Amino acid sequence: MLKENLEEVEEKIAKACERAGRAREEVTLIAVSKTKPVEMLQEIYDEGIRDFGENKVQELTEKYEVMPKDMKWHMIGHLQRNKVKYIVDKVTLIHSVDSLRLAETISREAEKKGVTVPILIEVNIAGEETKFGLSSKEEVISLSEQIAALPNLSVKGLMTVAPPAKDPEENRPFFREIRQLSVDITNKNIDNVSMEILSMGMTNDYTVAIEEGATMVRVGTGIFGARDYSKK
Repeated sequence: MLKENLEEVEEKIAKACERAGRAREEVTLIAVSKTKPVEMLQEIYDEGIRDFGENKVQELTEKYEVMPKDMKWHMIGHLQRNKVKYIVDKVTLIHSVDSLRLAETISREAEKKGVTVPILIEVNIAGEETKFGLSSKEEVISLSEQIAALPNLSVKGLMTVAPPAKDPEENRPFFREIRQLSVDITNKNIDNVSMEILSMGMTNDYTVAIEEGATMVRVGTGIFGARDYSKK
């Protein structure tokens, strides 16, 4: 079942890349494994997937201990400052940095562990009250400039969670806006800030996101099926 789901997702990614005139290698598929048991993660790992996304620090660290060490862990959920120390030396990328205070904490903890942590700045592109992230272009540029000066930390791009939409086409303008914002930031030539990663698009709209320039898509339900929160 999971294998078939993954094959379907892979096929859709390949077709979206083709439509956009992009190489398949330009897009990283992150299997969003929150609430899923390690047996399911192992099954997807055995199919060749190495990038996995988690929302909660505790769940990420528990899975990190028992899963193969060549897995790349992505922190994609809201990150509390008091939890940073548990993951700085375990994650490949933190997608959800939305304040200078959080960035300073990551920088400090990374310094203690002797690592440099790649991060993305989270953009609340539709200005939704229920979501984290910065909602104005000016805020994103300003935060990029402030974070750039911090040691043991490197800004690699932007992340967004588009609004829930019945028709994925509704989110195309948001993805386009994020892409343009990344170009605007690139043009500012800020030291220690690159815009090589655009983490956008989830199960419902990842093909549209790819057409608009996503370099990482976060697919959970499309691979693992509906989430089971009863265990939490």
